[in-house]
Amino acid sequence: MSQTSYSPIGDSLVGTRNRVLRNTYMLLALSMLPTIAGAYLGVQMGFSFFAGSPMISFIVFMAIAFGFFFMIEKFKNSSVGVLLLLCFTFFMGLMLSRILQVMLGFSNGTQLIALAAGGTATIFFAMATLATVIKRDLSGMGKFLFVGMIVALIAAVANIFLQVPALSIAISSVVLCIFSAYILYDVNRIVTGGETNYISATLAIYLDVYNVFVSLLQLLGIFGGDRD
Repeated sequence: MSQTSYSPIGDSLVGTRNRVLRNTYMLLALSMLPTIAGAYLGVQMGFSFFAGSPMISFIVFMAIAFGFFFMIEKFKNSSVGVLLLLCFTFFMGLMLSRILQVMLGFSNGTQLIALAAGGTATIFFAMATLATVIKRDLSGMGKFLFVGMIVALIAAVANIFLQVPALSIAISSVVLCIFSAYILYDVNRIVTGGETNYISATLAIYLDVYNVFVSLLQLLGIFGGDRD
């Protein structure tokens, strides 16, 4: 007669990971509401954070973003962390409004935005499912993705001055690939127990999804935008 092995510690770990994953997905879904609200408000107001000096605006944006990152991490074990995260997503919605205004300037802008949203959802579910199915530790990807992200960021800053269309396409394509892979990496960290705080996990995955969406918008605007 065979006996089924039972490990209280193993069951506890699996339960913790499932709870973190479930809470992360719930908070991620909730974070879309202030993002949409911020984007809608920004479009209605004609908000443009980079209307003045692009470089100074970029530095201010990074300072605000990293300020949020620091505070969210500081309060990640309390409800204050959730509130800060939702405030951050509202801010990111405002930042998103400028590219949405550009897209809505196209006659097919609404369709392109919907296509970008659908593409982002498809990429997210594909990568999240793959991360759950693999269950292998993909922590080795982190260094390569981080280096790629830094290179893309430097190129994006340089293109503020260069304004080279081909470089914009290349940057958007690279960012799309990097942050699609980051979704796989960040969800895998939860599945393998590398990330045990759902607020930190949500922040990471939110940024992945946000950058995938923006990259798709930029590429669709370049190749599919119709001003007729």
